[in-house]
Amino acid sequence: MRLLGTTVLLAALAGAALAGEAAPRWSAEQASRWHDRQPWLVGCNFIPSTAANQLEMWQAATFDADTIDRELGWAAGVGFNTVRTYLHDLAWQTDPDGFKRRIDTFLSVAQRRGIRPMLVVFDDCWNADPKAGPQPAPVPGVHNSRWLQSPGKAVVNDPAQWGRLQRYVADVIGTFARDERVLAWDLYNEPGNSGQGAKSLPLVKKAFEWARAAEPIQPLTVGVWHGNKVLNDFQLAASDVVTFHNYSDAGSLKRQIARLKARGRPVLCTEWMRRPVSTVPTHLPIFRAEGVGCWMWGLVAGKTQTIYPWGSKQGAPEPARWFHDLLRPDGSPYVPEEVHLLRHLTKAPAP
Repeated sequence: MRLLGTTVLLAALAGAALAGEAAPRWSAEQASRWHDRQPWLVGCNFIPSTAANQLEMWQAATFDADTIDRELGWAAGVGFNTVRTYLHDLAWQTDPDGFKRRIDTFLSVAQRRGIRPMLVVFDDCWNADPKAGPQPAPVPGVHNSRWLQSPGKAVVNDPAQWGRLQRYVADVIGTFARDERVLAWDLYNEPGNSGQGAKSLPLVKKAFEWARAAEPIQPLTVGVWHGNKVLNDFQLAASDVVTFHNYSDAGSLKRQIARLKARGRPVLCTEWMRRPVSTVPTHLPIFRAEGVGCWMWGLVAGKTQTIYPWGSKQGAPEPARWFHDLLRPDGSPYVPEEVHLLRHLTKAPAP
């Protein structure tokens, strides 16, 4: 299915989502069959280096298809077959049709590069008051200085505003519910972050309800990332496939994979890699041996400034060792040995 040929079926799915009719969670057998059809999933959390946040990526004035194409080509060249990419509700609210056309363009570019994206719908991380329109310049030296929550703390905590969020989920997931170019839907990144805690749980629950009503062919998930038992219990019980974040050492990673595999569903790590604690040489062979798909944070050093560590201060010099990111702005490897190992373990030919 392509956006430009939207069918009556997809309109019906979107209508079902608005009506609140929800399909059941996938069975463990369904999830396993889906996982068995995939290659070993290896990729990164992707935003083009010319965007400081999700709105700068998706708004018409700053959508940069050429850079997306070039950088996804570099991603394919190091062996990646997937990316995890964040959407934003305000990009849809201000221009729903244009936003969906740009998603369609992104998916087509990714398909040409042999990459299937996992799309992220909501997010509790970083700046709590997103605003559409031109985005401010990054703060020099500050990690992810302009990254945006979606929909933002005030909306998460105000159910009276969720009508538009339901329409957003119904429209976007409904539009792409039968699109094979989409790998999966990650409905909510790190719920409870930024001091929210369990206050984000009601919206997490609604996100699953609205998304299931669209009856997507792709799995739904929300990854566990910290120790909030209330959130974790629901996320693990509601997700079709189990996803998690781990920026800790190799021993922690092995233990967490073992715990999550005991749930009897496919396990995927949607965020990892922070030098020097979790690195390509220490962690990628574990993911390979365990058959666990993995998405490192990030790809090309750019306006998100994630070469700097969490908590970096304004004006900080370039760190002696990058925190995240695999490639320099010209596409060359920051650490050539990392790229060599990626190509070796993914069996990708050198470009």
